[in-house]
Amino acid sequence: MSLSEYEREVQREIDRWQRGDSSLLRQVFDIAMTPFDWLTEHMVPAAAIEQADNAVAKFFSLLSNASEWSVTPDTVIAQAKDLGLEVASVAGLRKLDLEQLDPLARAQFTQSELAAAIQGGGMGLGGVALIVADIPVLFAINLRLIQRVAAAYGFDLRGPQYRPIVMCVFNVAACGDVDSRHQALREVSVAASALSGSGGYKGRVSGTFFAQNRNIPREIAKQVIGRKLAQTIPIAGAAVGAGINYWFTRQTAQASFMVLRALHLECRERHI
Repeated sequence: MSLSEYEREVQREIDRWQRGDSSLLRQVFDIAMTPFDWLTEHMVPAAAIEQADNAVAKFFSLLSNASEWSVTPDTVIAQAKDLGLEVASVAGLRKLDLEQLDPLARAQFTQSELAAAIQGGGMGLGGVALIVADIPVLFAINLRLIQRVAAAYGFDLRGPQYRPIVMCVFNVAACGDVDSRHQALREVSVAASALSGSGGYKGRVSGTFFAQNRNIPREIAKQVIGRKLAQTIPIAGAAVGAGINYWFTRQTAQASFMVLRALHLECRERHI
């Protein structure tokens, strides 16, 4: 299928994103968090770090065993109709031009970012115990965000076969480097190729779920957990909790936006 000029420009944008440095917002946030990184390293007990790390591992363990996830596409379809897109199913959105779908995808961002910030601010008042409880909630919010952005581009990612591409989005959100983006776009090509054939999408790497994704929880632990544990520092807790949850959800939104636009475009080109 021939792509529009808008879609061609998005392809160039995705290529620049894949090769480029971290966003200015991420760089500024990293600089702002430097004092908290130091305080966390020197003031937070090792037991607290282990508890938080276990919370992340538990979340991904549950994710790996789930056959379906909680989000349904009905809300996205209703939003599409509000924007004048007459579709009856998520798959119908896949046939539309990206210029029509980008506003629908962006509409998914704000609610998740706000929910994550409010959640983090409240949990930031309660020390390590509430931080450990907050971590799976934060990732559940972000998982639903990924699903909603995917639905906006015509993809229902609730099946377990889509775990690899979902984990790639989490990986980009956590570390944001060129390698993670490259891996995500490679996974997009694998998914588009599978969707165009009859074999079904199973992910690029064979083996167990954790063997496929063994580096992703480590990156999340390094980039997210340490900073969330800065919430244990007196006075700063609520503000740090809200800020970190907002930051991570914003990164997930941007990663979803780029990765799933790329998947939509590859499928369009393959006439899927």
